[in-house]
Amino acid sequence: MAKTPAQRIKKHGARAAVPQHHLPPVINPGTDRTPAKAQNNASLIVIAGVVASLFLFWYVHLLTLNQLTQLSGGLAMPDSLVGGFDTGYAEQLRRALDADGRGQLNYVHKTAGTLFPLIFGFTWLLLIGTNVARKALRWALWALPLLFVVVRLWGNVTIDSMIAAVNLDAGQVALASGLTVAGWVLFVASLIAGGAAVLLGRRSSKKPAAQQEA
Repeated sequence: MAKTPAQRIKKHGARAAVPQHHLPPVINPGTDRTPAKAQNNASLIVIAGVVASLFLFWYVHLLTLNQLTQLSGGLAMPDSLVGGFDTGYAEQLRRALDADGRGQLNYVHKTAGTLFPLIFGFTWLLLIGTNVARKALRWALWALPLLFVVVRLWGNVTIDSMIAAVNLDAGQVALASGLTVAGWVLFVASLIAGGAAVLLGRRSSKKPAAQQEA
């Protein structure tokens, strides 16, 4: 006579009434990531970031800001002045730019002028991170593009405020000029840091190959 589930529980315990299933292990062939694949993926992202950064640099500095000189009577935009500027220049630019010219410069700062430092900074962080193994050196090199992003975005806001201000303030002009110069210095330093990181990455990749041959 077959026993009911209640009788089986009473005789053998609760586990006897519950059928036991043994599931096969889950195998996902797509998760076999190797360091080589991760390196290749990072390299593709870096290449895409470098291309985007080059395009945005050309678009902002060589195209758009250059075209805005047509609205300022030939005066260069503050972002293009590597050596900075003084109060006299700022006053001339404020008088030359009308509301439409100021609005266009502000629009550039909020769009491509914001995307360029962000994409460049992210790309350089990844470039340095994938090529420099030493933690202290990696953080030291990372500081350059991080500072560039902060200074460049801060400079955009300061320049827009300087141009839109009712009364020109010498301290504000000095701050905008200093941020512009610092942004260019950090940009060049970041390029050098990225080149140094690539060289270090190539040297470190050659060492295991030389050891294997030996």
